[in-house]
Amino acid sequence: MKPTRVGLIGCGKVGTIHAAALNALPEAELVACCDAVPDRAAAFAAKYGGKPFPDVAAMLRDGGVEAVVIGTPHPLHAAPAIQAAEAGVHVLVEKPLAASLADADAMIAAAKKAGVTLGVISQRRFYEPVARMKAAIDAGKIGTPALGVFIQYSWRDAAYYLSDPWRGKWDTEGGGVLVNQSPHQLDILLWLMGPAAEVSGQWTNVNHPGVEVDDTAVASIKFKSGGLGSIATSVAQKPGIYTKVHVHGSSGASVGVETDRGATFIAGVSAVAEPPLNDIWTIPGEEALLAQFQAEDRERFAATDATVRYHALQIADFVRSIREGKPLLVTAEDGRAVVELFTAIYRSAKEGRPIKLPI
Repeated sequence: MKPTRVGLIGCGKVGTIHAAALNALPEAELVACCDAVPDRAAAFAAKYGGKPFPDVAAMLRDGGVEAVVIGTPHPLHAAPAIQAAEAGVHVLVEKPLAASLADADAMIAAAKKAGVTLGVISQRRFYEPVARMKAAIDAGKIGTPALGVFIQYSWRDAAYYLSDPWRGKWDTEGGGVLVNQSPHQLDILLWLMGPAAEVSGQWTNVNHPGVEVDDTAVASIKFKSGGLGSIATSVAQKPGIYTKVHVHGSSGASVGVETDRGATFIAGVSAVAEPPLNDIWTIPGEEALLAQFQAEDRERFAATDATVRYHALQIADFVRSIREGKPLLVTAEDGRAVVELFTAIYRSAKEGRPIKLPI
């Protein structure tokens, strides 16, 4: 079978990861790219392959693409996604799916109307320690998930916000730590705990003067299952400590993952420096497996480029869905749930009350 022909929309920092992932997959081929700055698209194509185009319309018309990956700033995800769907082209969008629920709903509606696949990047779901947690929870090994906790103590310096003109502003980034650095773990939390029913939250900016958006946020969640959740997420902890998701069950057993050690990596700037690891595993009879899991994951990490590997795994899942009609591991509806969750946190902070979901 010929590889699926993929175009890349947005040739910035995250685009370099997607290009490397596409070039590592025999089932996909990077054939085109476009960017708001045509010279950047030309330089990108010269480095990673494919034909550069001046805009999305030209690429969809003349690029021969069957699917596109969108790596534009968050508020600019919707327009090219809808444009691609209307052209009958499948769409995979960098996280978050959108900066607003209105955009997310418009994207999902366009994909459904056109009969194309729409997915959103959440490559940390493909981490082996996260998959272990999901399998254990689904098997009932911790009882009913009773408490889900997401903690991120990360760091972004002033140079990060100055590295692209869209960073740190409400209208061009769509939000701060909740929208940019937290969607991966928000997605994992919802994947493991189930849909949220009510959210109370607050946000602040601790130590990034000149940045409009949140660098720190907290929230309490009540899930539809009756379980509870807690979020404390920040990029104000210098130099970065860790990022973790833990789930505690009704049986008293707990499972957890440290998805990131230190500051979370910056796409196109830094790499995944430490392996993701299970850091809690108290399932009766399986406690001794924790050391084994960690040894396996450290060995795998040493033998691969984790920054590219998990994006490649998710793109491969996307291509399989296109070719074989198999369900995506991370659906557009999953992406919408993350947008709804951070929207509820912002709304709760603004209105000073709990927000019931769905919004």
